[in-house]
Amino acid sequence: MQQQTGNGQSSNPFGDRQMAAHVNHGTVSIEQSRAVTEAQGKLLLAKRFPRDKFRAYEEIMESCSRPGIAAAGEYAYPRGGQTVRGPSIRLTEELARCWGNIDYGIRELSRTDGVSEMESYAWDLETNTITSQKFTVRHIRDKKGGGQALTDERDIYEVTANMGARRLRARLLAILPPDIVDAAVTQCRNTLAGKTDEPIADRVRRIMGAFSKYGIGEKHIEKYLDKTCEDITPEDIADLQGVFNSVKGGQASAADFFSLKSEEKGPAANMNKVMGQAMSQPAQAEEKPEAAT
Repeated sequence: MQQQTGNGQSSNPFGDRQMAAHVNHGTVSIEQSRAVTEAQGKLLLAKRFPRDKFRAYEEIMESCSRPGIAAAGEYAYPRGGQTVRGPSIRLTEELARCWGNIDYGIRELSRTDGVSEMESYAWDLETNTITSQKFTVRHIRDKKGGGQALTDERDIYEVTANMGARRLRARLLAILPPDIVDAAVTQCRNTLAGKTDEPIADRVRRIMGAFSKYGIGEKHIEKYLDKTCEDITPEDIADLQGVFNSVKGGQASAADFFSLKSEEKGPAANMNKVMGQAMSQPAQAEEKPEAAT
């Protein structure tokens, strides 16, 4: 259907759309030119300095051999009676850094009352492969008694950044070679379960201390692993690390993995109360104000 102009003539539907009165046309034109020039520059640099895949793979394996990156490299959450695992946003960002020539990030496109329109994207500059996802984030903090509207700028940022990080991870995984991602996750697990100067008993004690902050005690972990703490292996510690990353990052709650009885009394009940309050707070984004994982 053609649009009518003020003099009754039909306007061309393919013509330039009129901008709102408050929009500065000069600023828009300058920003458009800047964005085009910046994109062209990135593509030219990627073609001039292509990635060395052999060196990139070696750098990825070296990074995943570091205990700090390996400990934050995997997440886990329950679904359909099974535990789903995958690379965290922190690990995914590290893979993008090592692989090279990838532009990625999160944008807030617009904001209205109570809702932000966001976009996450990843762009392989060498192959010119682009993947993006637009989504909306409501300025609400989920709680058991119902959602709580957010008005503080910091709270809104935390919610949008956290939601954006998860989608950014998916966009990066759509760009990165799947076999490279699988090899990185395997290397992280091997690092956590591999040789170390730290005795296994000390490693168990350290992971127990980390879980205790969320009201998870020795009995909960023993029931989850179906073995005593004395029988925990390095492979079990790698599994527990993925669970801990998900609980800490907000992908899952402690109750999704462990049987936390509400009728507990004394210190255990107090710890569970603290855990519930902690989980009701907005999870910190796995990404830098970014991303991820």
